Amino acid sequence: MKKLYAIGEALIDFIPEETGKPIREVSGFKPAPGGAPANVCGAFSKLGGESEMITELGDDPFGDKIIESFKENNIGYSKVIRTKKANTALAFVSLMADGNREFSFYRKPSADMLLTPEEVEDKWFDDAAILHFCSVALAAEPMRSAHVKAIKAAKKAGAIISFDPNLRFNLWDSKEALRETVREFLPLADVVKISDEELAFILGEDGKEYTDEEAAEKIKTLFTGDIKLIIYTLGSRGSSAFTKKASKFVASEKVKAIDTTGAGDGFIGSLLYQLYNDGLTPDKLEDISEDKMAEYLDRSNHFSGESVQHAGAIQSYPTSFYN
Repeated sequence: MKKLYAIGEALIDFIPEETGKPIREVSGFKPAPGGAPANVCGAFSKLGGESEMITELGDDPFGDKIIESFKENNIGYSKVIRTKKANTALAFVSLMADGNREFSFYRKPSADMLLTPEEVEDKWFDDAAILHFCSVALAAEPMRSAHVKAIKAAKKAGAIISFDPNLRFNLWDSKEALRETVREFLPLADVVKISDEELAFILGEDGKEYTDEEAAEKIKTLFTGDIKLIIYTLGSRGSSAFTKKASKFVASEKVKAIDTTGAGDGFIGSLLYQLYNDGLTPDKLEDISEDKMAEYLDRSNHFSGESVQHAGAIQSYPTSFYN
């Protein structure tokens, strides 16, 4: 059985015990294992797939807590390295009344930033169906070069490469450095997930709001390099899928959002599971029909809709698309 691999940060999200307040006013937090790549592994595994996380954790109680979470959620951790050189990353989160979030990260550096290319082995990817990554771990070396090695090895093994920029501006020296890095790594991916809030920034038109028609035209300009499928998420409105041949929008059902932490990760993790379950390989992505797009998007919209009605990320993910 082939696996989804994800490389990048695994950390502890400190979820507020009260909502509607900025971090500085929150009086208590509850720790929950997270980190976008780890969340994607969680979504994939909870739906029945096999996943494996590639990262580095501190030799500390928070690292232990993440490993316990991986065990509980059937996320593989044989490629997780423990170190005494830095602590496990932490992220404090506040939740606004509408479910949106504010983040404060503690990772200067954190253990995940220390993974080196030499620690990543090409043979790991012999059983890889998919490799997923995000932009947070691309901010510094040596983790950035570890990603490059992993992507090359996974491509050679015939895996689908999936990239969710998942922008976190406060982790970068400048917005321009983040934009340049995202633009550098986009062409390496077969599947790209972008939110409506991220599109204008990536295109160098910060803050601009596009109509649906404008967004569709802008997305078409992103088909460079190996990109074959672009997933465009619009929060509570729904999501769209684009190939060079077809496109489809599917609206989301309305739900009461309690916590949107990990909702986007759950979306892409559940969508990647569907691609895997249908036996798709990189060369088949361009031929996905509009009917199949509608099926994939509807299921992942529902998966995320279930997630946001509960606190946290991995622990909020359902074990099937429809109960």
